[in-house]
Amino acid sequence: MAMLLIILLTEAVLIGLALSHVGPVVLAAIALIVLMFYSFLSLRGANGRYIPLSREDMPWLYDGIATMARKAGLKMPRVLLLDEYVPLAYSFKDTVVLSLGLFEVLDREESLAVAAHELGHIKNGDTKTFPVLAYGRYLTLVLTAVVVLTGRSLSVAVSALTMAGLYELAWARFHKEREFLADETALRLLETPMSLKRALEELKYYEDLRVGVRSNALPNIEPEIERKQRTSIIETHPTYDERVLRILIEINGGGIFKNRIQ
Repeated sequence: MAMLLIILLTEAVLIGLALSHVGPVVLAAIALIVLMFYSFLSLRGANGRYIPLSREDMPWLYDGIATMARKAGLKMPRVLLLDEYVPLAYSFKDTVVLSLGLFEVLDREESLAVAAHELGHIKNGDTKTFPVLAYGRYLTLVLTAVVVLTGRSLSVAVSALTMAGLYELAWARFHKEREFLADETALRLLETPMSLKRALEELKYYEDLRVGVRSNALPNIEPEIERKQRTSIIETHPTYDERVLRILIEINGGGIFKNRIQ
């Protein structure tokens, strides 16, 4: 994370060099706009097809998450069920979101393992740092664009582009490390740690099967059941296989993870 902050500071210095005396004003204006946008989205909260989970709805899920939260030293998070057939899980602030499709693919232990991973993100502070770093990325891109478009100095423009590229690489690496750390935290919270491995394998099988069905299907047949796929030059998430391997090493005493839940 320190590297990302250094890159942001470097970008700020470059825009100061590129725009001389108006640089600080431009930098402050851009930073203010990004901050306001971030604050606006942060205050909106969850809406749409979300169903707040109560104990009466799914006692096994509610009690399981409550038990793991206590073990992690967290208060009971808000749990939202997403009305979506595709298996999804994510977290923000102190909230865990699980799609209804997740329970069609995974059994109870595996579903709790996915929830444990999201609790790991909350426990490790990722739900606070991820949004900040994501908007830091937007800020870096905007600052780089301003420096390049002014065209006052080729060397400064090249430096800005280099910093933007370094931010992307550092951002992706940081995300991958935090995903592994969330898995490690989940292993400490689960009664059956191997359930996280099984969950990842089931989700990988589902993804592979869905891709195979889509590639062999006739065009224009039930297009609404397809989830839009994101393509990225720099991957910010480890693959299922990478995560499974790390889990197996950890469970079998490899000790490759440095931080642990006490």
